[in-house]
Amino acid sequence: MNPGIDLQGSFIQALVQLGLPTDIARLVWLPLPMVVMLIGATVGVLACVWLERKISAAAQQRIGPEFIGPMGALAPLADGLKLVLKEDIVPLKADPWLFTLGPAIVVIPVFLSYLIVPFGQNLLITDLSIGVFLWIALASITPIGLLMAGYASNNKYSLIGGLRAAAQSISYEIPLALSVLAIVMMSNSLSTIDIVNQQAGYGILGWNIWRQPVGFLIFWIAALAECERLPFDLPEAEEELVAGYQTEYTGMKFGLFYLGSYVNLVLSALFVAVLYLGGWESPIPLSLISNWFGISETTPWLQIITATLGITMTLLKAYFLIFLAILLRWTVPRVRIDQLLDLGWKFLLPVGLVNLLLTAALKLTFPFAFGG
Repeated sequence: MNPGIDLQGSFIQALVQLGLPTDIARLVWLPLPMVVMLIGATVGVLACVWLERKISAAAQQRIGPEFIGPMGALAPLADGLKLVLKEDIVPLKADPWLFTLGPAIVVIPVFLSYLIVPFGQNLLITDLSIGVFLWIALASITPIGLLMAGYASNNKYSLIGGLRAAAQSISYEIPLALSVLAIVMMSNSLSTIDIVNQQAGYGILGWNIWRQPVGFLIFWIAALAECERLPFDLPEAEEELVAGYQTEYTGMKFGLFYLGSYVNLVLSALFVAVLYLGGWESPIPLSLISNWFGISETTPWLQIITATLGITMTLLKAYFLIFLAILLRWTVPRVRIDQLLDLGWKFLLPVGLVNLLLTAALKLTFPFAFGG
């Protein structure tokens, strides 16, 4: 297995060579991954918002953003600036503490989940042995913030929106966890790095999507429901609930809900890429190509190319899924709340259980193909 480029070691070594003590160099490194993660996630959201506008305009024969920057590329930035400058209003009869904490509780766990998203063998902030479990645990915190925001607003539309968000999250969290368990069972690990490495070696033929097609569909449907994307945007259905749990929010607090929704969509797409589409691996293994030309995998320039290609492949896979999610939003109608709950409890949950049991049976029968 290619060890990949060691960013932390190379950075600290470069600072030491410049004359800094090793301890100081390590201190300088500590905040950098978090800052890079925040900047990367924010840029990803801006790109996602721009894509949403362009694709929706194309799907529904609208003009779309054109005038703010080249091809309207600065329109999401103008939206963010507008939200920052708007007045922050707290309703007179709302609970001010819960009303303020709600958006923060929604956004913070989503950002923290980026800690375990790998873009290469060593291109992630931390490789935890319980990485996937941590992500599911953090995802289960978000509905608490939505419910808190709905309750604290002292508005019946907001309260119903918050209750719908909690019901929807519980309905789809279990099928999502079952589909992830099947992947974990095949990989014998909860680490995102181990899950990608388990798919490496055979190129596109080794990706989990071929061994877990049902799990892939369950995961993607449940992830869209967790992100409250159409046709599952019941907690904020404008025609029924005005704006759901967001009704009383203005300014940057509303912006945090908006930001959290898109950050979660990008995160879900990245996890689909990691769990089912080989993560940073390219369709044709780079190690195979390097062996053809007799180049060692530890060659520095090859490691840099491998790292760059890994980041590119992960983002390409994720943004292809985001494109599908946006196209789905603007082409299918919204489901009713009873249909949404039926789909989660009466279809995805039993299918997810059967898929898990079938994976266990295949693992015992064909251990060479299913991670025995």
